[in-house]
Amino acid sequence: MNSGSNLHLPLRESECDHRVMSAEAAKTGELERARLGDEGAFERLVAPHRRELHVHCYRMLGSAQDAEDMLQETLMSAWRGLERFEQRSSLRTWLYRIATNACLMRRRARRAHELPAPPEPPGDYPPASGTAIEPVWLEPYPDSWLEELPDTSPGPEARYEGREAIELAFVTALQRLSARERAVLILKDVLGYRAAELAELLDTSPPAVNSALQRARDKLQRVRRREEPPAPGSREERELVGRFAGAFESGDLESVVALLSRDARLTMPPEPMEYVGPAEIRRFLSTVPARGELQRFKLVPTRANGQPAFGCYLRMPDGPLRAYGFMVLTLGDRHVTAITGFPDTSVFAGFGLPRTLPRD
Repeated sequence: MNSGSNLHLPLRESECDHRVMSAEAAKTGELERARLGDEGAFERLVAPHRRELHVHCYRMLGSAQDAEDMLQETLMSAWRGLERFEQRSSLRTWLYRIATNACLMRRRARRAHELPAPPEPPGDYPPASGTAIEPVWLEPYPDSWLEELPDTSPGPEARYEGREAIELAFVTALQRLSARERAVLILKDVLGYRAAELAELLDTSPPAVNSALQRARDKLQRVRRREEPPAPGSREERELVGRFAGAFESGDLESVVALLSRDARLTMPPEPMEYVGPAEIRRFLSTVPARGELQRFKLVPTRANGQPAFGCYLRMPDGPLRAYGFMVLTLGDRHVTAITGFPDTSVFAGFGLPRTLPRD
C-alpha cells in the first residue's frame, strides 16, 4: 500500500473532536486578543462573515452602495462594542443583529420622497398603459461578489434557495415590504433562523415575529417564479441570451420582441412605470432609447443577481462609445420574462466596466 494512501481515509471521531476543539480554542483566543485591542485579531474573526453581511445589507436596502456603508458601520459598531458580546449566540448571529438594526435605522431615515431622481439620460418615455408601480431604489449586484460568499448552508427554517433569494424580482419585492417585515422574512426564510432566535435578535416577541412573517409571505407570494430559468452558464441560457443580444445590436426589433414571453415586463427603477407584454415593450423600444435605433448600442455581457446582464454603450456621432445604462434579463423557459434597466452608470464600476469604449 502506498504510504500516502491513508490521507484519504476519514478522520477518527476523536481526531474530528480534537480539530473542532482546536478551532474553537483558536477562535476564543482571537476574541480575547481582539478585546485587548488587537485589530488584526478582530479582522480575522469577522473576515469569514464580510461578504454574507454585505449581501444581507443589500437585500435589506436594495443598494450595493448602501450595503457597503452599512457593512462598514456594522464592523465599526462590533469593534467598539466587542466587550458587550456575551457569547450567548455565535459571533455570526451577533453581527447579523448589528447589521439588521443598522439597516432598519437607515430605512427609517430614507423616506419615499428622498428617492434620488433618475440620472441622465432621463429619456422621453412613452406612457405605460398599466397601473403605475411604487418607485423603489434598486441597484444590480455583481455575480463576481456572490462568488466570494462562504459555503454556509442556510438554517433549517429557510424556504428560499440561494439563487432565488438574490434575483432582482425577489430583491425588488423585498423593498416593497415594511422594514420589519423585510428583516423577519430575510432572517427566517432566506437565512433560516428560528422564530425564537429572531425574537431575541430583533428585541421583540415570537408572536410579533410570526405576525410580521405571515404578512410578508402573503405579499411575496405574488412574485414567486412563474417559470424555472435555465441553469446559469448552461447551453440554453447562452443561446437565449446570445439571440437577444444579436437581435438588439443589429436593430432587429421584431426579433427582440419575439423572444419575450406573453407577460414580459420592462421596468427602470426608480421610475414608477412598468411596460407589460410584447406590444408595450415594442412601443417603448421603438421610441426610446435612440428613437428605436437599437443598432447604435453595444452590449457588453456580464452577470448580476445570478442573472445575465449587459453594460449598454451608445455609439455617438464622434468620439468613443459612452456608458448609457445597465440591463438585467430575467429568463424563463425559452423566453425573456423581464427586462430591468438601470440608467445610473455609476454601477458600472462594480462590474469592472469602463465608462467609455473605443469606437468600433
